[in-house]
Amino acid sequence: MARASRRRPLPRTALAGLATITLLAACTSDVQNGHGALAGSASAPSSTPAPAPSAGSAPVPAQSPADFADCSDRINISALGLPAGRQARLSFDCAGIAVPLDYAHPNGETVKLQLIRVHDSANTSSTGSLLVNPGGPGGSGVELALGLAGQISETVLSHFDLVGFDPRGVASSSPIECLSDAEKDRLNAAAPDIRTATGFAQAKRLARTVADECSAKYGKDLADYNTVQAAKDMNQIREAVGDKQLNYLGFSYGTELGAQYAHLFPGTVRVAVLDGAVDPLTDDITSFADQLQGFEGAFDQFAAWCRQRSPCNRVGNPRQAVTRVAADATTAPIHSSAPGETRKATSSIVYTGVLSALYSQSRWTDLGQALLDAGNGDAKGIFALADDYNQRYHGHYTNISEANTTINCNDSKPGPSDATIRATARSWATRFPLFGLWSAPSLFSCQQWQPQRTVPPLPTAPTPNQILVVGNLHDPATPYQGAKDLARTLGNAELLTWDGEGHTSYLQDSTCVDDYVNAYLVRGKLPPAGTTCPR
Repeated sequence: MARASRRRPLPRTALAGLATITLLAACTSDVQNGHGALAGSASAPSSTPAPAPSAGSAPVPAQSPADFADCSDRINISALGLPAGRQARLSFDCAGIAVPLDYAHPNGETVKLQLIRVHDSANTSSTGSLLVNPGGPGGSGVELALGLAGQISETVLSHFDLVGFDPRGVASSSPIECLSDAEKDRLNAAAPDIRTATGFAQAKRLARTVADECSAKYGKDLADYNTVQAAKDMNQIREAVGDKQLNYLGFSYGTELGAQYAHLFPGTVRVAVLDGAVDPLTDDITSFADQLQGFEGAFDQFAAWCRQRSPCNRVGNPRQAVTRVAADATTAPIHSSAPGETRKATSSIVYTGVLSALYSQSRWTDLGQALLDAGNGDAKGIFALADDYNQRYHGHYTNISEANTTINCNDSKPGPSDATIRATARSWATRFPLFGLWSAPSLFSCQQWQPQRTVPPLPTAPTPNQILVVGNLHDPATPYQGAKDLARTLGNAELLTWDGEGHTSYLQDSTCVDDYVNAYLVRGKLPPAGTTCPR
């Protein structure tokens, strides 16, 4: 069953491969799992007593400085892909800070945020920190900072400390955890056809189960895990690391988070790069449909590539190959030859694997081989792609699914109605022949969610310095129109365009994009208006 989300129905860490960057142990405590989640984080807001809020609107208390401590001996540095000579210059420090659960009651309950700081000894600049977010919602900023340590340019590292944070509810920051691994396996394998009465009822029941389990565990506090609260957390982080102004790099959903920050705190923004923009002007269903159209187009790009390359060209017509494999999986789920694997791939797992590969052209070879193998009765490759998307590692999931649903649903208006879901499913089955029907059950995800919502305001931002929005003409997950709309809505922003493939643009093998972004981050120098970088 496709995972729904308000802005990111197709969530994934923005930069390919960063999910493999891991902490061997927590920055402040023990390992939770093998993919970077920090153990010891509270699964609910801290219950530490705090003074009752005063009458009226209480000001947010000044944030205490983050107490960073060296955690380099607990990081799998060999997995970071650091360039020669860089490792000896880098230090890795971790800290946790407490922030208000609800900024309307700033002296009440708190949540803990996990931070990591990567410092280059060559950095003698007073520019401060570069705060980073990978998207999702639900992606780990701690892992992103570690991944960027090996990818970002020497110029940037010599001017900024990289500061990554897991947003509230994500990974190691008071993570929302409602479902067992077994429940997630069942949800991801489910493939109800909601055009039928049976499928409609099944999809609605599955969504209700998730909503009920999360509400039962977190109660009224669940509503405070939303984008507006998280944007306010970013200002507390800025204070905690001692920066007078914010320097920010956000990918995908991270553009929405950064835009909300700029809306709330425009005077504190020095530079902000928003890459792979979430469109602030579209409603939820339209945004979802725009993404599906983007992925249909991305599959066509893959199909043209596949026909020209061996062994991928042995699948024949790629669309027909996917449809055939999915139909076979519906009739008889497909076994996997992976050692110890007991799951069988349903049609939902097939479509998830296909979609996962479309985030980056570097996965197209894997997709071609996976389709060949699945056609011969082996779903090993399909599961590898689907598990990467779902963040299932060694049999265990991160909490990206719960975090994604929680944040997106808390950000959305109540709905949609059953009638709207039925009509949309019928439309999508025709408009998006590969992914439409598979994605339609996700329309239920927020319908039965807790009702206290915080819809982010339109992110107008009269910042003293221009924001740089980066858009990829062929981005399937955040279509290019979103970058145009965000730049226009912010009001003091410039758009940099890349004629590329895949999701996001920076650090995706475009020297043109990277050079312009680096110059903006370091010197505040914007590219010429209307710049489009070639492939």
